[in-house]
Amino acid sequence: MSAPDGVTTGEGSRSTGEASAPALPLSRSPAQPTGAKAPLIAHSTVRVRYVETDQMGFAHHSHYFAWFEVGRTDFIRALGTSYAQLERDGLLLAIGEATVRYLHAARYDEVLVVRTWLERVQSRSVTFAYEVVRTEPAPETRIATATMKLIALDANGTIRTLPSEFRRRLEEVAAPGVA
Repeated sequence: MSAPDGVTTGEGSRSTGEASAPALPLSRSPAQPTGAKAPLIAHSTVRVRYVETDQMGFAHHSHYFAWFEVGRTDFIRALGTSYAQLERDGLLLAIGEATVRYLHAARYDEVLVVRTWLERVQSRSVTFAYEVVRTEPAPETRIATATMKLIALDANGTIRTLPSEFRRRLEEVAAPGVA
């Protein structure tokens, strides 16, 4: 799995362990043919915190899931809503499937950018794709890739359809052929 062609690197949006970071919610991939719909990619900056590392200074694999959640939350916020609002509106998104490929170790105090985009939108689920890239120290290095399929649930935990307006917004920012 790889990021859509023409992914921009972004300046970052959210940073765990840092007080305030400027928002860079989404960017359009510039390498699309004229008239083609360009996918949107959220860029979220995280700094590997000491608490996220083991005795050797490597980020524990479980913390990647928290970083993916930062990316996914930033992506949804950039659509004009939030996870909290979706839940207040009766939509819960539960992870039904996750695949992660760890390519290099992330270490304490490194700066990572989590790139998040949509891989698939269906009536009852949405699949996000992620790429984690170390930006500091240089050189830029791909650390991990992942996909997560989220299942739409109601407040009772029963599978439901995605609300039509939310699904429409997801389809509008998905890569061509995704929705």
